[in-house]
Amino acid sequence: MVNPRAMIRVICTVLLFTAAAAAHAAEENPLAAGETLEEFFTAAIEYSPRLRIAEESRNVVSARKRMATGNLLPQLNAASSITENRRSSVDQFFGFESLRVFDGERNYLRLSQTLFNWQAFSSRKQAGLTEDQVEAEYYYELAYLLTDVAERYFNVLQAQDALESIAAELEAVSNQSAQIESMYNLQLAQVTDLYRAQANVASVEAEQLRLETDLLAAQEALRAISGLEPGMLYTLRDEVEIPDIESDVEYWVELALENNQQIRARQFAEKVANERISERVGAYLPQVSLMALRQKSNLGFDNAPIDQTDITYLGLDVTIPIYSGGTRTAQVREARSQHRIAEHELRQVELEAREVVRSSYLRSVAGDTLIAAAERLLESTELSATAMQQGLELGTVTTVDVFIALRDRFRAQRDLQRVRYDQIKAMLVLRREAGTLEAEDLLEVGEWLERP
Repeated sequence: MVNPRAMIRVICTVLLFTAAAAAHAAEENPLAAGETLEEFFTAAIEYSPRLRIAEESRNVVSARKRMATGNLLPQLNAASSITENRRSSVDQFFGFESLRVFDGERNYLRLSQTLFNWQAFSSRKQAGLTEDQVEAEYYYELAYLLTDVAERYFNVLQAQDALESIAAELEAVSNQSAQIESMYNLQLAQVTDLYRAQANVASVEAEQLRLETDLLAAQEALRAISGLEPGMLYTLRDEVEIPDIESDVEYWVELALENNQQIRARQFAEKVANERISERVGAYLPQVSLMALRQKSNLGFDNAPIDQTDITYLGLDVTIPIYSGGTRTAQVREARSQHRIAEHELRQVELEAREVVRSSYLRSVAGDTLIAAAERLLESTELSATAMQQGLELGTVTTVDVFIALRDRFRAQRDLQRVRYDQIKAMLVLRREAGTLEAEDLLEVGEWLERP
């Protein structure tokens, strides 16, 4: 079974070494251009505020754990005071007033050690569980960031391919429109055919404007997550074969329930909430501490001068709670409600993970079938467009049929491009949610790309 924590560490190490130069450029210049998928991975790791927040949350919880541990360790305190005293007194029999000036000194060293404090013990355990929780949240945030970068990268590639396709379609319908206009000038075509051709050209031009906007939006999304300006991105190879998804959907669901970092985080949160109940109940129990003190002083009560004394004692400090006005009872009820909330949150995350895994699995498995169907559709629409063009020259079909065939041909081309990218994105999401995303998966995806 893959260790998710070790797996994510490997991902970070490999990505940092394979694209260190790009990360340095992104740090020096937020608008540096990126081309490869690995460059955007590494830049996003350095750039992402959410990842930085998750990392600092780990540091905060680690410090809290250290504080909780420190409360159970010996506490050693020392104090020293030197005073100049003036003491005036009146004799009660003769009424004489006397004034005494003397220097006072008091030094002590105090050692205390907790022997039994259920609340402190429980707080220490909660801190450890919380540390595991935020660590799982950090690793999920990292995995989510990497798959999000890949998805946005492929969204840009898809938008670029769609724009190239619409440009080719515009050229084809423009040529067809010019041909119909020539026929109209020779009185071989009706004016309605000319208007219809011009309307089709305008429709494709409008679609081209929309796709240009989609490309700009996709580039901005990639820039926003990585801090890199999208340059000449590497494109997907035509001969790429995406690995098949093994086993059935239930296997992947079980993997997700066991390895998904978000589920693991909620499981730790539920344990923290359960331990908090124990902490609140511990408020009813006695607290026992060992006390040791060494004191040296020549001052008594109210700074009265006394002979130099050395005091050493060793004892037990026992505190027994009796009544707090119902505060402890209310705290226990609050902790129990928080535990039930944590249980429901865990259940919710499990249900969401199941849904994402199932949908990603179905899209991944169906990818090959959809690609094959899209390829056959593209082939048939290309043949249809060629036949319609020949039929128009022979007068057996209308211009409407030709434009419909051209539209179907280029739409099928864009659909084929879309399903190829969708299959890759679904595969990455499936592995992320199942907790099996490895460095080799990300590097393999990068190898499917080539310089344009």
